[in-house]
Amino acid sequence: MSIKIGIAGPVGSGKTSIIEKLTNMLKDEYTLGIVTNDIYTTEDANYLKEKLDLNSEQIIGVETGGCPHTAIRDDISINQKAVLELEKKFNPDIIFVESGGDNLSATFSYELIDYYLYVIDVAQGSDIPRKKGAGLLFSDLLVINKTDLCAYVNVDLESYKEDVKNNRKNKPSLFLTNKDEQSFEKLKEWIEALI
Repeated sequence: MSIKIGIAGPVGSGKTSIIEKLTNMLKDEYTLGIVTNDIYTTEDANYLKEKLDLNSEQIIGVETGGCPHTAIRDDISINQKAVLELEKKFNPDIIFVESGGDNLSATFSYELIDYYLYVIDVAQGSDIPRKKGAGLLFSDLLVINKTDLCAYVNVDLESYKEDVKNNRKNKPSLFLTNKDEQSFEKLKEWIEALI
């Protein structure tokens, strides 16, 4: 049985690029499957099929036709069908289910996934952790992406970390940037601990 990991977060927060990076880090040790969600296209799936050294059938693009959070929380049937197809064909160790761009209230149904991470990025504004939202508060891991941009978007990283700590209480969070391989190693370790 595959471990299913949901990845949610607003448009542009870096969900697809995180999946790309993680897949490259994990693909030699684990069999992977990927399901992406977009409203009217399979843009993210097409991008990953082009960029990743995986059988293209291990990547399924779902067109939700409406608010992406409903397809991961309310009527999960279209995503469940894609997950079952991957499990039947490839029996992957890990399946990533990437939601389409969400608002801060997005959460996954645990009937669809086993764990989920919620991705925000510092360029969305320093007040995002204080605005809370279900995804930010209740996800199994909160990922704060693009920390290398703080200086360019007038965000004080230490204050941001304090706001995350205050709002997440004892739930884990991880600050991430493509400029720091070690931050991605920590994310890989978190995923491997679930297997």
